[in-house]
Amino acid sequence: MKTFFGQVGQSAAMIFTGVSRMFQLLVDVLRLSFFTRGNIRFKALFQEMVMTGVDSIPIICLVASSVGMVLALQSSYQLEQMGMEIYTGALVSVSVTRELGPLIAAIIIAGRIGARMAAELGTMKVAEEVDALVTMGLDPMRFLVVPKCLSLLIMLPCLTILTDVMAMVGGYLIGIFGVGINSHLYIVNSIDAVVLKDIYSGLSKSFIFALVVGLVSCHQGLSVEGGAHGVGKATTQAVVTSIVLIIVVDCVATAILYYAIPS
Repeated sequence: MKTFFGQVGQSAAMIFTGVSRMFQLLVDVLRLSFFTRGNIRFKALFQEMVMTGVDSIPIICLVASSVGMVLALQSSYQLEQMGMEIYTGALVSVSVTRELGPLIAAIIIAGRIGARMAAELGTMKVAEEVDALVTMGLDPMRFLVVPKCLSLLIMLPCLTILTDVMAMVGGYLIGIFGVGINSHLYIVNSIDAVVLKDIYSGLSKSFIFALVVGLVSCHQGLSVEGGAHGVGKATTQAVVTSIVLIIVVDCVATAILYYAIPS
């Protein structure tokens, strides 16, 4: 019994310590980014934006269009039972803009960019390059963390918009060529179903998801211990923790936006 409660207490202490470190990381990133002049390295920021956003476009387009096609196929099959298959476009558009678009983009970025960030920072920590920056009087937060987090904050909402568009295009292709819905009718129903709240709620989630991925990945990378094994472990933890937190935060944000706050 003592061993069990000891393990529970140790796990709880590790969780609280990690949350405290990530909160401090968030404060430092916000302070250096928006409240201190001359701390943004624009060249490094643009490089991170290219790797985060531009290089992610092909996989985003492939996954988003495939999800839109699957969603249209499944929804049209069910709606056809009630003679309402013409509303397939409306269902796809609302589902994508509210939930699936931000979620798909964030999970892809967590797996592709979050893992790279954790592995890069972890390798630098193991090789004592982070300590070398401190020795030279340079702030690792400014040189390493701020460009990565800012690039996510800028590019993830853009990728979310791209995900929404490509998923709708995939649903449109299935609706027109697979289900046989009139093109004009499909587009009109899709536009009428989406309201402004659906769009800004999805974009607001993407900003939160960007912070989650950036903070978790940088925290795991800067906390690496134990050589190459530690780098691999931190990379895995960064991806898994980011995806879990993205889903939890999405659930909470949806409850607040659509139930706690009146339309």
